[in-house]
Amino acid sequence: MEDAAIVALFWNRDESAIQEAQRKYGPYCRSIAQGILGSPEDAEECVSDTWHRAWNAMPPQRPDSLPAFLGRIVRNLSISRWRRERARKRYAGLDVLLSELEDCLPDPKGVEEAVEGRELTRRVEGWLEGLDREDRAVFLLRYWYGREVRALAKAWGIGPNQMAKRLQRLRRDLKRDLEQEGYL
Repeated sequence: MEDAAIVALFWNRDESAIQEAQRKYGPYCRSIAQGILGSPEDAEECVSDTWHRAWNAMPPQRPDSLPAFLGRIVRNLSISRWRRERARKRYAGLDVLLSELEDCLPDPKGVEEAVEGRELTRRVEGWLEGLDREDRAVFLLRYWYGREVRALAKAWGIGPNQMAKRLQRLRRDLKRDLEQEGYL
């Protein structure tokens, strides 16, 4: 079923919208949640919550891109769950992702307080746009979708050490770019 038809089902309050969204985007949403949480059970709960959130959000929202809309919901739910679990010291999977980016991003407390947050977002988006397609895909798959280095290496047909070096180079380039712009 086409995305516009699924969105129309949500707008018409037709419960089959949830089944159609699950059928088409369930694996996509599970992969995002699993990448962040590392636990299939926790990921499945976040995916289930995603359908409920989408149901409550449409209407009034009418997303232009259904996969981006659902991906954002499941990612936000997964990060919130990760933070709750982290507070209980149960899982540190996202710690690895955040620690890898720690050296090339400024302290979030200072950024959130001012307009600099929006400027930083635009700067990072500009940096991403300047990358070639493969580097941008690798960076986003690792740091947005939470893919394992080993899985990325396999997908690109290279060794895990080569992929780790590629990611390290990308982080170093991002850090250099942000330093030049005065963010670090």
